[in-house]
Amino acid sequence: MTGISYMVPVIVAGGVLLAFSFIGGTPTKSGYVITNPFMQTLNLSGNAGFAMMVPVLGAYVAYSIAGRPGLTPGFILGYIANNPIGNTQVKAGFLGALLMGILAGYFVRWMKSWKIPTMLKPIMPVLIIPVISVLVLGLFYVYVINTPIVIFSEWILSVLNSLENANIILFAFVLGLICEIDRGGPICKAVTLFCIVMIDVGNYEVNAMFFVCTSVPPLAVLLSTVIFKNKWTDADRIQARSAGVMGVVGITEGTIPFIVEDALHILPGTMIGCGCAVVTAALSGVSLPVPHGGIFPVLVAGNPIMYIGAQVVSIVVGAIIVGILRRPVAADAK
Repeated sequence: MTGISYMVPVIVAGGVLLAFSFIGGTPTKSGYVITNPFMQTLNLSGNAGFAMMVPVLGAYVAYSIAGRPGLTPGFILGYIANNPIGNTQVKAGFLGALLMGILAGYFVRWMKSWKIPTMLKPIMPVLIIPVISVLVLGLFYVYVINTPIVIFSEWILSVLNSLENANIILFAFVLGLICEIDRGGPICKAVTLFCIVMIDVGNYEVNAMFFVCTSVPPLAVLLSTVIFKNKWTDADRIQARSAGVMGVVGITEGTIPFIVEDALHILPGTMIGCGCAVVTAALSGVSLPVPHGGIFPVLVAGNPIMYIGAQVVSIVVGAIIVGILRRPVAADAK
């Protein structure tokens, strides 16, 4: 919760600026191209916020466990987890940063219990703890944690390849569930690459199946806060509005704080909502020549009515499921 509380303002600032920067952008096969200098500045600021939000999460998770000495390894290890590493260029995203923040916190707390000579105590928090913790856990991430991530990402791609020509409904539903697994992490990036390859060979339908659901989670949460007011705090509703702004332009990451805080009651609804969006797009023949979701791609989408329709129906379904599963908020917590 400490990590989330520090991460939320970074997500909101970065996400909202990034969302506004897409206004007037030109959709291309490689994404949105922004030519207006002012919008480019907004885009740069927004991307800076998104680049920082994951290290901030890792740092303050470590801080909550080990105090100030946990900040440095938390920041650095969170940064490492959120950037491509090694020959595979795979990154773990926010889940990796969350894990590394926890490991850093307990590792540093253990180091603080060491019995060391009095003369070394002044340099313990500024030299010994940060250097050793970053070195040990950084190597652990690169050579131990990163390997199964690569293997799992490759397996996901093989599953998608095998399903693509077998059962379109099953393929679509699996694609929708994957969108919800790690919010921009290695699995999501692997599928994004898969969709870009499909664009290159002229298969715009597969790309549409994936990107039609990027708006569903944040907007489903936002709608749920409106329909089920007794299930959310005032702070939740304010945060959901910011997530909703991001969702309009296909930025899913606005729901990360909600997922980290209450995955058990939120993920089922958002995952089923994404599954509904993808299956609806698949059955109605929606196509999309750009690797981006949200409202703006409707301008270049094939069957634009169903592109929007798939999102609207799925947002409602997701919102209702999330609202039903959430527990009522205590009166003193609102």
